[in-house]
Amino acid sequence: MSACGCDTHGLRPVDEAITALLERVPAAPQVESLPLAQILGRVLAEEVRAPSDVPAWDNSAMDGYALRAADVPAQGGWLPLAGRIAAGDAALEPLPGGHLVRIFTGAPLPPGADTVVPQEVCKVEPERVWVPALDIGANVRRQGEELLAGTPVLAAGQRMRPQELGLLASLGYARVAVYQSLRVGLLSSGDELREPGEELAPGQLYNANRYSLLGVLSSLGLQVTDYGVMADDLAVTRDTLARAAAEQDVVMTSGGVSVGEEDHLKQAVRELGELHLWRLAIQPGKPLAFGEIHGTPWLGLPGNPAAALITALVVARPFLLSAQGCREVVPQPLRLPAGFAWRKRNVRRQYLRARLETVDGELRVCLHPRQGSAMLTSACWADGLALVECNHTLEEGESVEYLPFSSLLN
Repeated sequence: MSACGCDTHGLRPVDEAITALLERVPAAPQVESLPLAQILGRVLAEEVRAPSDVPAWDNSAMDGYALRAADVPAQGGWLPLAGRIAAGDAALEPLPGGHLVRIFTGAPLPPGADTVVPQEVCKVEPERVWVPALDIGANVRRQGEELLAGTPVLAAGQRMRPQELGLLASLGYARVAVYQSLRVGLLSSGDELREPGEELAPGQLYNANRYSLLGVLSSLGLQVTDYGVMADDLAVTRDTLARAAAEQDVVMTSGGVSVGEEDHLKQAVRELGELHLWRLAIQPGKPLAFGEIHGTPWLGLPGNPAAALITALVVARPFLLSAQGCREVVPQPLRLPAGFAWRKRNVRRQYLRARLETVDGELRVCLHPRQGSAMLTSACWADGLALVECNHTLEEGESVEYLPFSSLLN
């Protein structure tokens, strides 16, 4: 993402804030060895190398017939059938000269064979097969063509996806070393918050952030402890934060970091530790804060639901993944034509809820009409975020940076 490069009226630019957070990432959690079935979403703690060649032997890339290419006349011809090799067979017997063998996908080539002819181009009789001429080596997977023994295949710091699990299994790894899940304590702030299902009195709200943030943290593979809602009281806030900081690797809160008289979080953090950062040049989400509570990192997200969700994905996510041991933590946005015009200059970088739509045959980034910081309906409609830099405008059709949710929610 590009730097803002403009006057942010004393607000910390987003990229600068992310860099500041990453500079204070604590040491990665301890390492444990786990079976493959338990490591989806976990972070690899040690480099993995291929223990042997992949494939381990020359094998057939399809169902057909294995032969020596030199035994086939230039115009094609009939060769006698000398046997059958299925996947799992050893194929120890050499191929007799001038013959071919029936072979199946993945089966090893017999000694002497160098080419496989697809079955669909052959004519088959009980004891012989007509085959066309083929270039030597056609339809053969050569030993070591994917990996040679000792080749690095996965680096420490990679998060394990289904494809990494499959690769590890194909190499014969039953267990690997991964970092333990980062422990995150989640708290909500506000006397007005109630749980879904409870009756609301005038002025009360359902606690949406509790569930959207639980979803974000769970999608990152983190171990979450929910400490519930803190009352708007300095002593209660201080005691709850201290307990969470003593029990967790990171503390995350939502609400209570604005400038209201009942917002006690920043003061409690100052009394228990240190406040490193407050107020970003981001919309929505300006009152985001970051500090330490007795040495434990604290992320203070805004209280408005859309602002809490977006700052969790844009600012908190890189910090949390890095603290989990990940190497690549800042996603790269796509650049696509804008399906909208934006003529409102703002001193904050704007993250607009958007999705991709085809307009006049062209894929474009289109906006939801409602972008309020409390509105989650637009986030549910969207499949990503469009970025408009501070003090910039945008005309329809111009290139705009776009962050898909699919790159943020994993």
